[in-house]
Amino acid sequence: MIDRVRELEDALDEYVRSGQTIMVSGFGRGGVPFSVLEFMADRSSRFEGLTLVKNDANEPDLGIGMLLKRGQVKHLVSTHIGLNPDFIDQMNRGEVTCELVPQGIFAERIRAGGAGIPAFLTDIGIGTVVADGKTAVELDGRTLLVERALRGDVALLCADVADRLGNCWWRGSNRNMAVVMGMACDRVIVEAKRIVEPGEIEPENVHLPCVCVDAVVQAGERRHVAEGRHF
Repeated sequence: MIDRVRELEDALDEYVRSGQTIMVSGFGRGGVPFSVLEFMADRSSRFEGLTLVKNDANEPDLGIGMLLKRGQVKHLVSTHIGLNPDFIDQMNRGEVTCELVPQGIFAERIRAGGAGIPAFLTDIGIGTVVADGKTAVELDGRTLLVERALRGDVALLCADVADRLGNCWWRGSNRNMAVVMGMACDRVIVEAKRIVEPGEIEPENVHLPCVCVDAVVQAGERRHVAEGRHF
């Protein structure tokens, strides 16, 4: 049995470096690895020059919003940034760049990366700014865009339950992009709200199998909750 439970700092020391492309699960506050992100934000000089791939930019001082505020991120690939006006100001000042991607295309680019598919064709975005700079091809009388797969160096995920082997389960929409991100990165760190023994998650309920996971860390209390910041 490979016990993948690690101390948070040990897992980050082994797998996360400045300059990497990091995929982060979560949408809004569901499925966000808050403990991992808070640790990284508190040690900004150790984790900088990052490219983040995340469904949204979180809110200021929350989730990846902390890394953005501290200047640790050079580029963000996302589908929605409207809840983080601080990041929008940073982007408008040229301090960070952002690639906005339609949500379905975002998910499929990550899924393709995990499946070993280098690119796919779609008609989404034809005639809009989404098509700017992309290759277009003609197929069966239709104009289609070439969308390249997304892969990352490390995925930072938050599971509702993980066993000590690394098998993971999510409740409802907390799963969001976590499973496809876990398959599209070279290394995967899972922050688990609850860690259980092997066998406590029924095999048919495993959403992300342990073969995709390198480390499981225990989630701590959410800082914004502990500080009473229910914004």
